[in-house]
Amino acid sequence: MHNHGRRRKRKLKAEINVVPYIDVMLVLLIIFMVTAPLLNLGVDIQLPQSQAKAIQNDKEPVVVSVDETGKYFLTLGAAKRDPIESAALVNKISAFVRENPTVPVLVAGDQRADYGKVYQAMVLLQSAGVPKVGLMSAPTQADGTR
Repeated sequence: MHNHGRRRKRKLKAEINVVPYIDVMLVLLIIFMVTAPLLNLGVDIQLPQSQAKAIQNDKEPVVVSVDETGKYFLTLGAAKRDPIESAALVNKISAFVRENPTVPVLVAGDQRADYGKVYQAMVLLQSAGVPKVGLMSAPTQADGTR
């Protein structure tokens, strides 16, 4: 009788101890949370396609234009297009986007402009706190002309 009780105490439990797995999962979660923002270091843009649909938005967009010489121009809503320096561009757009967070911001780059200048305009917009930057393009006609 006494021997039978000892055997019952030594019986193995068929359970999985999940505590170490929770620790591992939390460590992995922290690692992914730290590395995820580092994967998006590039400028977040929506690349246009030749047959891209027009953006439907009630608000007048903010348009930053880059001409073929690399100069910046700013069109805020219905206002006229004004030449602007990069520092003033960041200040104006930062203030405008804080007041109107849902306003669409577009970059209109001349196709003869230096790609670096168009890219720099997108970097300036991102540093001004614009979450999404769209690229403007002219719709292509059926015969391939603009």
